[in-house]
Order: sequence, then C-alpha cells, then structure tokens
Amino acid sequence: MAIAEGDYATYWRERAACLRMDPDLFFPVGNSGLMLQQIEEAKAVCGRCAVVEQCLACAMELRQVDGIWGGTTASERRAMYRRAGRREKNTVTSAA
Repeated sequence: MAIAEGDYATYWRERAACLRMDPDLFFPVGNSGLMLQQIEEAKAVCGRCAVVEQCLACAMELRQVDGIWGGTTASERRAMYRRAGRREKNTVTSAA
C-alpha cells in the first residue's frame, strides 16, 4: 500500500482507536516488567481499532522502528521485514 499525499493519506488516522489516547502508551521503554503490561495495553487498543491494518501497513512502509503500530511491536515488525525479504529473495531466486 503506497502512502498517498493529501487528505486521504491521513483519513484512516482520524478513525484510529488511539487518536485521543496518551501517545506514551504506544512507545514503551524496555521489554520487561511494567513495560510488558504497557505493551499489552497498547495492543488491546489496537485490537479494537477499525483501522489497525492501515496502521500496520503505514508502519511497514515507513519502517517505523519504535512503538506499537498496527498491534505490533518494533521487534515483531523487524521479523515481518525479514520474512518478507526472504520471500522476495526466494521469488527472485526461483525466477532466475
């Protein structure tokens, strides 16, 4: 999904469940203890969001390296990038 210019590109953000929440919830520092609880709370918001797929697509395209986006953590998105890269490499190798 390409990020378009103009109003349409931000329309989905206006419908996000996190729109009026404290942004700090979605940017936990660390991976243990209270931060794990914060991650779960942020993911719960994403779980009830009508535009979670658009959010994740945006984060993947922009390669967001911090925060919870589309119900995923930065490490989960890194794993998704790697899997996508391997699939692309296998496709190119198979086609050659």
